[in-house]
Amino acid sequence: MNAGNTKTVLICDNEARVRQALKALLLAREVPGEKSASPAIQVVGEACHGSDAVRMVELLQPEVVLMDASMPGISGIEAARLIKRKWPNVRIVMLTMYPDTRTEAADAGVDAFLLKGCLAETLFDAILT
Repeated sequence: MNAGNTKTVLICDNEARVRQALKALLLAREVPGEKSASPAIQVVGEACHGSDAVRMVELLQPEVVLMDASMPGISGIEAARLIKRKWPNVRIVMLTMYPDTRTEAADAGVDAFLLKGCLAETLFDAILT
């Protein structure tokens, strides 16, 4: 873990707008109970393909990977499987529009499965758990 109670996060989504929106949302989160404003989440990188996600986990060593299920090349599900095999302690939160991928995501070792459009607090809880 990074300084204090901050979680390091890698955002993986093939849509640049989604990555930017998630980054802005995550960076706005503050650690509850801290006297001075302190981010609860530090975004350490972004990936737009599953293969990039795997490579960036190796380089950046994030605690949490926020991953879409459907990406070009290696899918988010396959990337999650590869990440969990090599770095089992990395928490993977799948955030997707495809509810039918839940079982496949669970089989790949995903720690949390959320649908895009979920409440921000639900997303924060999944990342900070």
